[in-house]
Amino acid sequence: MPLPAHAAPSLGPSASAAAERTAPAGVPPRNAPKTATLRLSGTDQGRMQARDFVERTLGDWQLDQCRDDALTIVTELAAGAVRDALADSPGDETAPEVWLKLTLRPAHLVCAVTDRSRSLPGYPPATGPLKEHGRGLHIVEALSEHWGWTRYTPTGKTVWAMLPTRPRT
Repeated sequence: MPLPAHAAPSLGPSASAAAERTAPAGVPPRNAPKTATLRLSGTDQGRMQARDFVERTLGDWQLDQCRDDALTIVTELAAGAVRDALADSPGDETAPEVWLKLTLRPAHLVCAVTDRSRSLPGYPPATGPLKEHGRGLHIVEALSEHWGWTRYTPTGKTVWAMLPTRPRT
């Protein structure tokens, strides 16, 4: 299956900034995206930070129905980003720059992880049931409604996934 590569769904500040300009001062605009961002450390602790951040943020946003899928997706995306960032800077003592961004839109939760790696997301063909690595984006695809990635010049990428926010029936 080909790896989707296309622009992220309006994750930047432009969408929320435009919505904020039309609202009266001090009043959040209706249906404006909510955004929460966290810089992750490039260690196993970073993945734990990401999971805690997702749990706390989704609790604040009252999105318990998205919790399990969002935790799994963010864990897979963060693991891939940290792995890629570390591979691009062998011997570098500084932690790689990896960012997690959650955006709540009227019908979707967007989970996005950004790193400065030159490596593009890998989507190897599914193989034997005992294979330990290479399943991350397959899991993301299975759990999300839509996913993809955006490449930056000269380096870096954001891998994102969208989850519906409506409760499952």
